[in-house]
Amino acid sequence: MIPFKNIPANIRVPLFYAELDASHANTATANQRALLIGPMLASGIATPNVPLISSGVGDAGVQAGPSSVLALMTAAYRANDQFGELWYLPVPDAGGATAATGSIAFTAPPTANGTLSLYIAAILVTIPVTAGQAIASIATAVTAAINLITSMPVTAVAAAGVVNLTADNKGLVGNDIDIRFNYQGTPAGEAIPTGLTYTITPMAGGATNPTLATALGNLSDQPYDFIACAFTDATSLDALKAFLNDQTGRWSWQQQVYGHVFAAYRGTWASQTTFGLTRNNQHESIMGFNDSPTPAWQWAAALCAVTAVSVRADPGVPMQTVALSGVSAPPQQSRFTLSQRNTLLYDGISTFTVGQDGTVAVENLITTYQTNSFGQPDNSYLEIETMFLLMYVLRRMSVMVTTKYARVKLAADGTRFAPGSNIVTPSVIRADLIALYQEMEYDGFVQNSNAFAQALIVQQNSQNPNRIDVLWPGTLIDQLRIFALLAQFRLS
Repeated sequence: MIPFKNIPANIRVPLFYAELDASHANTATANQRALLIGPMLASGIATPNVPLISSGVGDAGVQAGPSSVLALMTAAYRANDQFGELWYLPVPDAGGATAATGSIAFTAPPTANGTLSLYIAAILVTIPVTAGQAIASIATAVTAAINLITSMPVTAVAAAGVVNLTADNKGLVGNDIDIRFNYQGTPAGEAIPTGLTYTITPMAGGATNPTLATALGNLSDQPYDFIACAFTDATSLDALKAFLNDQTGRWSWQQQVYGHVFAAYRGTWASQTTFGLTRNNQHESIMGFNDSPTPAWQWAAALCAVTAVSVRADPGVPMQTVALSGVSAPPQQSRFTLSQRNTLLYDGISTFTVGQDGTVAVENLITTYQTNSFGQPDNSYLEIETMFLLMYVLRRMSVMVTTKYARVKLAADGTRFAPGSNIVTPSVIRADLIALYQEMEYDGFVQNSNAFAQALIVQQNSQNPNRIDVLWPGTLIDQLRIFALLAQFRLS
């Protein structure tokens, strides 16, 4: 019996009729979108808390304001992923929030001509100065140069030799804006002119991040596999944790939308361990760093982007050694040692290395999941590749089931029916699952197909004969992370 679904059995009008059945043709994969969650400015034209697709870095400046955190996140993302589909989730500054402030106070004039190489949020500002130039004049020149840069996330005001800086976006994000001179040092020709002295007051005082509930609610059921978040306060991260959780969130059985959050945290090694131990979420990854000119929110966007590029190509390939473009490395003295990084990887904080040329590269990108519901150590969801492999495998099975079994009848094993009937049995489904697993093994996403076939259970539910229950005992592919060699050498 041929399983027609549309051509009626009682038609008598001749001659040729055809219907289409794509149940054996679907090889499509999900379009894995990225999403940037960050604050916008009042000058932006985007509707607050409503997601919209990105059409480029310039568009981000129009939508969120050119000096907004969200626009700068977009620039960092696109520096690492120029092809993938990208969306924004612009959130307005919280009502009653305060903006971070800092300053540069010039205390003595230069005695020789030179150039100031000022970095604010890793954006270089160069200002020529002359011997004997008054400090008030220098402050005025620096202020003008800062305010000329449309993407600068601060606004400068000069007063009596002091450059006062105020973050354009209010809230905690402004505290992460770094101020320094001569990041690249004398090898790049950067040095303070002789005689000139100054005092930098770091950005601080920003308070009250926006609430994400409304913005997250507006995402509906649109999938976003890669989510970069500008905020690392507990309230924001917990909102995203609830948004993605396994019971009622995007990883739950009823939603099956999935997704993963990327963030970055600035702080000393001690503060990193303290912060990391407060997190426990398999659906978030946090990169820890200290003393980089690049703000944490741009680290997060860059990390999100390189992961998106890698995962779209192959979710099982380890992220180690992947370079982050546009991220400034911390100075040598501020980088974490091997021992410190190893500790961080037990405290939920991801790590990076810095190459000889200053390139920042992922060392180990982990989730913050550390303990189970009983508070006991648990490494089930430690590696981020596990999460994206699970996402891939579950989606691939869903495509097969919804394509092949969308409208079929279910019979018990042993039932006799005509070949080609629109009927399946648990054994037929089991065979299809084994065949799909073998395909995924061949493609390099799972392993041990023989053991899988032996342990796979497919059966009709004892209470509901219209339901199939499956125990899927798959083994995900592993990643080569450590090569340990004992050099047992000989002397002649």
